[in-house]
Amino acid sequence: MTTGATQATTQATPHGEDDRAILLVHAYVDGELDPANAIAVEQRMAAEPKLAAERARVEALRHALRERLPQEVPPSGLELRVRRAIGPAMELSVARAQPPRPTWLALAAAVMIAIFASSGGTWYALQSSANDGTAAAVIDGHLRALMAPQPIDVKSSDRHTVKPWFNGRIPQAPRVVDLAQDGFPLIGGRVDVVGRTPVPALVYGRHQHLISLTAIPDAPAALAKSRSVRGYNLIAWTADGVTYWAVSDLNTSELETFARLFRDAPL
Repeated sequence: MTTGATQATTQATPHGEDDRAILLVHAYVDGELDPANAIAVEQRMAAEPKLAAERARVEALRHALRERLPQEVPPSGLELRVRRAIGPAMELSVARAQPPRPTWLALAAAVMIAIFASSGGTWYALQSSANDGTAAAVIDGHLRALMAPQPIDVKSSDRHTVKPWFNGRIPQAPRVVDLAQDGFPLIGGRVDVVGRTPVPALVYGRHQHLISLTAIPDAPAALAKSRSVRGYNLIAWTADGVTYWAVSDLNTSELETFARLFRDAPL
């Protein structure tokens, strides 16, 4: 299925190519791609901010649905209706699987999610989990940088070089501080995409680890509290109308030290 979709993109019009690329991103998020096509989509997302933003949006929606939807007991007779709808062929495969119950429950859940996603509930879920969606996008940007040949677009340990580099690339250049004497040298910066908006990301080092610090203007306020998401430590705080998100595989203590030093550094 995914291979055919990939081949079809080579014959598509530019508009059709965009639509198919979006569908491939959805298939990637759902884990439906084979390894070769998954790598190809990852490369495209790293090169095309539009696709990277779509991935962040879909993952934020999935997370919001999981976190915000109440656990409902399936109504009486739903299993029978689903079994009738999927037909004899699917009935046979369900009969061979052990146990069969998760199969029809998964189908029912998919139907419920599709109905919810097409309603006004989508807006509520995304709004109520804005920080969760931002966290997912920030981590995605960090992972894309680690997979790229270089995790930065501008390489310099001089904040007077890194800060001006953002001028003309994003609406607002970030605050850049020198923390080399504290053991967190500046490595450079890059532009990430969060919520379809290009934002600055600074990169600092700590021994063999990298810290991505994303600065998002006019974002929802975040509490300065660390947490672990998908195996990475994350801490966010808001200062002067900008929300900062620091993500790294550093231990929590060192990441919190970095955040404190950045917040307390003089302008």
